[in-house]
Amino acid sequence: MSLRTRLLILVIAAMLVPASLVGLRFMQNRSSEINAALANLAAASDDIASDLDEKIQGTAQLHYGLARARDLDTRDKAACSAFLSDVREEYPQFTGILTIDPDGSLFCDSLRTNRTLDLNDRGYFKQVKGLQGVVAVEPVFGRLTGLSVLQIAYPVRSDAGALKFVLLASFNLNKFAEFHDKRLLAEKDILLVDSKGTVLVAPKGGSWREPIGASIAGSDLLRFAAAPDREPFREVTDREGRTQVWAVARSPSIRKAGLYILVGRSKDSLVAAANRRLYEDMAILAVALLALLAGVWILATVSVGRQVGRLAAMAKKLGLGDLSARIQTPHPRGELGGLMTLLNDTAESLQQQRAAIADLNQKLSQSQKMEAMGQLTGGVAHDFNNLLTVILGNAEHLADSLAGNKELHRIAGDIATAAERGSDLTRSLLAFARKQPLRPRDIDIAEKIRDMEPLLRRSLGEHIESAFALDADLWLTSVDPGQLATALLNLVLNARDALPDGGKLTVEARNTALSESDLDVNGEPRPGDYVMVAVTDTGSGMTAEVARRAFEPFFTTKEVGKGTGLGLSMVYGFVRQSGGLVQMQSEPGQGSVIRLFFPRLATPPIEDPVPAERITVPDGSETILVVEDDDMVRTYVENELKALGYNVIARSNGPAALELLRQPGQIDLLFTDVVMPGGMFGPELARQATSLRPGLKVLFTSGYTQNPVKMPDGVGDARILTKPFRRKDLAAMLRSALSAPKR
Repeated sequence: MSLRTRLLILVIAAMLVPASLVGLRFMQNRSSEINAALANLAAASDDIASDLDEKIQGTAQLHYGLARARDLDTRDKAACSAFLSDVREEYPQFTGILTIDPDGSLFCDSLRTNRTLDLNDRGYFKQVKGLQGVVAVEPVFGRLTGLSVLQIAYPVRSDAGALKFVLLASFNLNKFAEFHDKRLLAEKDILLVDSKGTVLVAPKGGSWREPIGASIAGSDLLRFAAAPDREPFREVTDREGRTQVWAVARSPSIRKAGLYILVGRSKDSLVAAANRRLYEDMAILAVALLALLAGVWILATVSVGRQVGRLAAMAKKLGLGDLSARIQTPHPRGELGGLMTLLNDTAESLQQQRAAIADLNQKLSQSQKMEAMGQLTGGVAHDFNNLLTVILGNAEHLADSLAGNKELHRIAGDIATAAERGSDLTRSLLAFARKQPLRPRDIDIAEKIRDMEPLLRRSLGEHIESAFALDADLWLTSVDPGQLATALLNLVLNARDALPDGGKLTVEARNTALSESDLDVNGEPRPGDYVMVAVTDTGSGMTAEVARRAFEPFFTTKEVGKGTGLGLSMVYGFVRQSGGLVQMQSEPGQGSVIRLFFPRLATPPIEDPVPAERITVPDGSETILVVEDDDMVRTYVENELKALGYNVIARSNGPAALELLRQPGQIDLLFTDVVMPGGMFGPELARQATSLRPGLKVLFTSGYTQNPVKMPDGVGDARILTKPFRRKDLAAMLRSALSAPKR
């Protein structure tokens, strides 16, 4: 038997199972297409109902606006009808807009018919008399036009709650159905019936035979539409034997209004489309099989060996690591050609992967370098702050000792100033390493806002005009700059959300004085001098109810997933913690203005250095346990504490300190570094120490800490003395810690 015959038999045998599976898959696809078409019917009916719901809501909003129009609050029937006629021209979806007196008589209408109608028998009128602020809906045939409409009625009441008149808009169901019929490309039939079975809108063409106004009460189709069990579809056969598949909208509000929206399609057309696709797929499969057999036949008659040799040579080069090897064209047709192309593509992919791996290695190296730099800066800051602590402390000693020598006293002061500048440098290093906690600073708010101006403009977008009005010579305030930036950005982003179609936003900063009549958002007076930061927008504004709750945590008017409701509450908490207050003004359609007031510093900072004053050493007999791994820092702290009158016991690590605490003897306060070698950091030492001695006071010191310091339960708040520190800071923190009440 020839190779060609063997290949053909092998291919035919191999294709029997896949062909059967593909055929089965085609049958499943046919079933899936039929199910998808049925689901599309349900989706179309629900989509039409959703659109009608939106139209009802839009009409309710129109009623709300018209109810406040002065032109309707009149007994001039002609003027009222003329006004409604003008409104009707702007809203062609309505066949008419009219007002009904409380006694049920028609007063004026947009058609200017001047007819007299008694509408007391209409269901919507009976229902709307008992409503307030919402609409009543009923599908009927309009008495003025004879068209099928959805009557949408709204009660207009006086301030005392009495019914002044009823606004009625007749939504044209025929035009509504025509719009969706065009949208569905006439592939589906749209049927609208009321709860009594009266046909309001009938399908155009097709197999439907009942005219508009006819009743299908008692029919299988109406029972399906009104059934509460939510049956997804129903096949209905007409008198001529034609079967139609119907789906009904399940919108609760539409059904409550007494309207059923059904979308149907001929079962023959639905199945025919799926059958046609099945036949097409089977034909494609047959053609593919024939083409494959022909390719195998041609492959068997061509030089298979030569092509296999080219593949082997390519594979050998790849095995040796030459990813640039390729099989040159032309490639033969059929599987061998596909294999050659696949081999070329594989080599290309491997070459790209090799380049990608090299690029990832470079990026990983860069990432590791940046991480190492972050760790290095943190470690350097720790050690550098230890050195600065010793330098700054000894510089203070020199300044005190050399107070009589003006030149040497100045040099000692310069050393202290340089040490403080070194401290600023370590804070910058820690900021780079993302390990520096933010703190309040005496700042010029205008300068901070100028630094943020490019960021704020980018956040607003080009469709919003922004302006910055920052007064010169603003008073200094004590504010956390990072929290101020976050608060200002929150306000600007909120204003941006209120300006979806553009507008103007203004950021203002100026000095101001508040009196007893100036209240914050909670109604509290806080008179005094402040620096005011205001964010003003020309956006949509807020109602009184929304403005009243704007600063409540988790309160938001944004859509689900688009806002946490914490932005303004965070701003409020930050300002109050800074000793300030918040004011807000907002009206619907008039925009909003939010003002933040930060207290003016009582005294300006001293710019020129003054001679250091001697610190009066307080009397005291307390015993302090100092735990510090750095020898120079430990020696410096020992000397300072002894100079301040304290008894001092020093240890270089946590285990040694715990061993001492287990022995008898008076110890009033543990003064420990946060980061220490040996596996036991300051917080863990404090936890075990307070467990051994419950009344022990704790004071931390650190030039660097990666995580927030937390005190053990029952000990109180963590006190931290940041390195480098001056003698007066050490004395003040010690007295504060020792004077704290026991818990």
